[in-house]
Amino acid sequence: MPFSHAPLLNVLSHTFWFLPTVASCHAMSNLIAQKQNKFYHDYTVVVAAGTSAGVGVEALPPVQDAMENPLQTKSITLSCGKLTTGVSVKPWTGIFMLRNSSSPETYFQAAFRVQTPWVIKNPDSKSPNKEEILKQECYVFDFAPDRALRQIADYSCRLNVGESNPEKKVEEFIHFLPVLAYDGSSMKQVDAAGILDMAMSGTTATLLARRWESALLVNVDNNTLQRLMNNEDAMKALMSIEGFRNLNQDIETIINKSESVKKTKSEANDRELSKKEKKELTDEEKEYKTIRKQIQEKLIKFATRVPVFMYLTDYRERSLKDVITQLEPGLFKKVTGLNVKDFELLVSLGVFNSALMNDAVYKFKRYEDASLVYIGINKHEGEDVGLYDTVISSKEYKESFVNED
Repeated sequence: MPFSHAPLLNVLSHTFWFLPTVASCHAMSNLIAQKQNKFYHDYTVVVAAGTSAGVGVEALPPVQDAMENPLQTKSITLSCGKLTTGVSVKPWTGIFMLRNSSSPETYFQAAFRVQTPWVIKNPDSKSPNKEEILKQECYVFDFAPDRALRQIADYSCRLNVGESNPEKKVEEFIHFLPVLAYDGSSMKQVDAAGILDMAMSGTTATLLARRWESALLVNVDNNTLQRLMNNEDAMKALMSIEGFRNLNQDIETIINKSESVKKTKSEANDRELSKKEKKELTDEEKEYKTIRKQIQEKLIKFATRVPVFMYLTDYRERSLKDVITQLEPGLFKKVTGLNVKDFELLVSLGVFNSALMNDAVYKFKRYEDASLVYIGINKHEGEDVGLYDTVISSKEYKESFVNED
C-alpha cells in the first residue's frame, strides 16, 4: 500500500512526500534512484528542500517542469516544509505523511495541498463552456495511525467550540474528510468512536474487531453452501443459533436462483432476452445476492464472538482450535452457542477460512501483548504462540515483530 493497490495506483500519478529534514529528503531521493527500486524509476523525483531548491514559491517551477503534461507524466515531490503553504499544485492527488508533527495546523495545511481542485475547460476543444473534473478524489496517507487520528481528534474539537460532545465534533469533521483504515484485505471507514479510541490509547479495539468482521473470514460460495445443506447435522447446528432459523430455505433459494440466473445468462448469448425476462433475471439475481449477504453477515457475527472467547481463555501456547475442542469446550459453548462437535463439523465443511483466521488471531495476540507489557504483566514470556489451527515458536513470533516494524 498504496502503490500496490491497483485502484489507488491509477489515481496517484503525482504525489507529495512530507519528510522531517533536508537530509531525509535527499536520502529518500537516493534510495528511490537505486537500481533495485525499479518501480519508482518511472517517476520524476523533485527534491524541494534546502537552499538549492530556492526560497518560497521559487521551489514551485521545478515541480511544474517535472510534471510537464500531468496526464502523461508521473512525479514525486520530496519536501520537509517548502510548498506546504500558499501554493496550489492541481495534479497532486496524494500526500505521504512521513514525519511527526505536534501541530494540527501544520499537519492539515500540508494535507490540504492535495485538495486543490483540478478542472479543465473545453476538454474536447469543441465546447468552450464545458468543464471536466480531472481530480475526483485525493488522499492523505499516514503510516502512524495514532498520530493521524490524534491530529484529527484535536483539530476537529477546536473547530466547533459550541459543541461539548467530542464524538459529535469528530463525526462532523470526518463527514468532509473520511478516514479509511486498511484491515489487511480492504479499506474500511473508521467512525468517530474508533478515531477517539485510537487517539486516546494509541491503538483501538474497534479496528482490531474489524478483522473479525471481514467477509473473507467465512465462505458462502455455492459449493460451501451445498455441502452445508447436504449435511443434516451441520444444518441443525447452525439453525440452533439465533438468526439461522430459516437457513435451509435460504440456502435452497440461493442455489436455485443462482443456477437459474446462470442458465438464463447462458441463453442470452444465443438470443435476445425480452424486457420481462431481463427484469426477472435482475430480480432473481438481486434476491439470491441479498440472501447470500445475510447468511454471510450472520456467520461473521458468529466469528466476532471468537475474540471474546480469546479474552476469557488463558491457554495462549495452544492453537485456538485445540483450546476450543480439547481444553475449554464448555466456555466456547457459553460464548458462541456452538458445541465442539458442531464447530469441528463447520470447520471441516470449509465454512471458515483458516489462513485468515490465523492472521486475525495473530493480530489479536500482538494487540494483547502490547497491552500486557505496558502494564508490566508478561507471564507468557518465552512460550509458543497458538494461532487458529497452528502454533508458532516464541522465536518466530518475535521475529515477526521485527519484520513488521
